[in-house]
This record gives sequence, C-alpha cells and structure tokens, in this order.
Amino acid sequence: MALRHWLQLSLTDGLGPILSNRMVAFAGSAQAACEAHAKSLREVDGIGTSKSSKLVSALLVASEKVDAELERAQAAGVALICPDDASYPLLLRSIPDPPNVLYIKGKFEPRDLNAIAIVGSRKCTHYGREQADRFGALLGGAGFTVISGGARGVDSAAHRGALSHSQGRTIAVLGSGLDVPYPPENESLFEQIAARGAVISEFPMETPPLAENFPRRNRIVSGMSRGVLVIEADERSGALITARQACDDHGRPVFAIPGRIDNSQSAGPHRLIRDGAILTSGIEDILEGLGPLPQGASELQFDETVAEVPAEPDSPQLPATPRVMIDLSDRQRAILAELGTDAMAVDAIIDRTELPAPLVLQELTFLSLKGLVRRVDGQSYARS
Repeated sequence: MALRHWLQLSLTDGLGPILSNRMVAFAGSAQAACEAHAKSLREVDGIGTSKSSKLVSALLVASEKVDAELERAQAAGVALICPDDASYPLLLRSIPDPPNVLYIKGKFEPRDLNAIAIVGSRKCTHYGREQADRFGALLGGAGFTVISGGARGVDSAAHRGALSHSQGRTIAVLGSGLDVPYPPENESLFEQIAARGAVISEFPMETPPLAENFPRRNRIVSGMSRGVLVIEADERSGALITARQACDDHGRPVFAIPGRIDNSQSAGPHRLIRDGAILTSGIEDILEGLGPLPQGASELQFDETVAEVPAEPDSPQLPATPRVMIDLSDRQRAILAELGTDAMAVDAIIDRTELPAPLVLQELTFLSLKGLVRRVDGQSYARS
C-alpha cells in the first residue's frame, strides 16, 4: 500500500522529491500526504495558499495513473521500491532529495552499501576508457559495487570493467524510463548489468532521455556511493556536477585521476584535484581516502554460501557470533589459511602462498572489506 502512495506522489505534476518528502514528514506517511486537504498542505514549507489547491487536484489526477504505471512496469519485468521498503538503499535515504520510487531491473544486495561511483566524459580518450575499465575491475574485485550512469564513454567502460571480474557487481542509473534504454546501443550491456547487479531509474516508464533528466540522475549516482571517482571530464561535464553533489550535498569524498595537461578532458579532474579532490593513481588511494563503512555495514549478509571461514584448529569455544556467508575463491582461501591472529607481513604472505604480489594485495583488500582480515599496519595483516 505504501508503494502506491509514494508512486502517486512521484507521478504528480509539479511535485519533486524535496517537496513530496516534506509533505510526507508533515503528514506522517505517504498515504496521509496524498489524502491531505488543501488547508493542511498550506502549512508545508514551499507550498503555501496559492499552490495547495492545485496540488490537491494534481494528486487526484496522479492517483488515476498508478495502476497503469504498475502494469507497465510488471509487463517489462521491472520492480518498484519506495523509502518505506527495507531494500531501499541506506545511503540514498540520507541525501536531501531521495527519489520517491526506484524502478529496478535486477536486484539490490547488502554489499551495495559498499559502493563507489565512477563517472567521466562520454567523449573520453583511449586513456580514459582504459582507466575506467581498470578501476571498474579493481573495485569490483575488491568487493565494491561500481555505480555509474550507463552512458557512452567512461560510464560504459566502468560497468564493463566491473563485470569482467568474476565477483564484480555494478549498478547503472539511467536518465530515462527503464523501457527506454539510453544510449540504445547499450541495451545488451544493461541486460548483463541486470543479471549481475541492477539497472535503476526514478523516472516513470516510457520517459524519454531528456537533457534535464541527467543532472537529476547524477544525484542518485552520488547518493548511493561512498565516494565518487572522476575519470576525464571537460569543465562543462555532467561528471563534475556529480562530483560537486558528492562533496557539497552528500558529504562524500571525491577522487580524480590526473591526465595530460594538453588534453581538454583532463581539465575537470585537474580542477577537482586543485580544489581538494584526492589524486588517484591506484585503488589504495581510494581505500585510504574513504571514511568508515556506513552504519549498517556490519549487518551485511550474503545469500549463497560456497565457503565458510573455518575456525582455527583447537581454538577455545567462544560465544556464538553471526556468521559471515561469503563466496571465497581458491586464492582467498589460500591467503586465509596462512593468516593467524598475529600480524604477518605482506611479503611473507606472498612467499607462503606463492601468488603474484598484485593478486595478494587485491585479495587482501577484498577480505578486509568483508571483515575476514584486518590490516595491522600498512604492510601487515592478521585474521579478524
């Protein structure tokens, strides 16, 4: 029932996320907001006397669109969630203007709380595409969900990079209805993303990719992420809007990859770095620049159990604690088998596992994010 009323608010002409959230807060629920009289709506900040009557009429018109919209979504295999649902992204709830509804192909998972956005130019250079693919794969392999806008250029490369890792996961946020995939050449990519992550939008079905939709879309990219990585953007790029929203509106760190000084696509990242963004050349810059995991991260659970971290032999019986269910690769098992509660240097782990150094560092990052190992200092690790 709550979804129907949040959808009604979303479909109401002249009512955006900020004002609709004020109405819900004032009335006490989405249903009460939709059923409120003009006299009471006048007291909501931003409505007033002249707008309240028009708003009540618009809400009635929107109520007649709800069933048809739900039918269109169901026919396209699209699910809807609202802020009253437990699956609504935790980080997105905290921004000033969270969407009233999210349309989803695929599904959200608890690990999406640990997400990084990768944004950049649609007209990126080979270097920009290469770096987007590289960081998408690195972050995906380290247990992060990669979020981007599904656009040409950097966005598409970041999504593909995340999908290239066997454990990679990515979310695309569109600036159109989910039944109007844009850009159209990415339709098959969006199908791959939905199978391994999610394709989402706040826009109703059949919404075309209008220019004004994309700045609004960008706040969701930033709002769902713990940080935003900018890879190539000229000074007018929408990627810079996302970065500014992340920093100024959402309190999230911004990372930027430097480029050639004679390349106009480097102007955006260079300006961000000058203004305080974290200069990024590797995944360790992102790990060091992030704050602690958001509240609720300790409650992450995973649906499929392929391996469970074994207890140490002959260890004393401890009080039962929640088990972390996680899909472990052979490399991760090998590293865990060598680690104990005392710190072990990375070089020793490399020697004992006989794995390449870059792979050991990557897997240690993944295991750290999952709470299975802890970094004692910059170059040594132990079991959590």
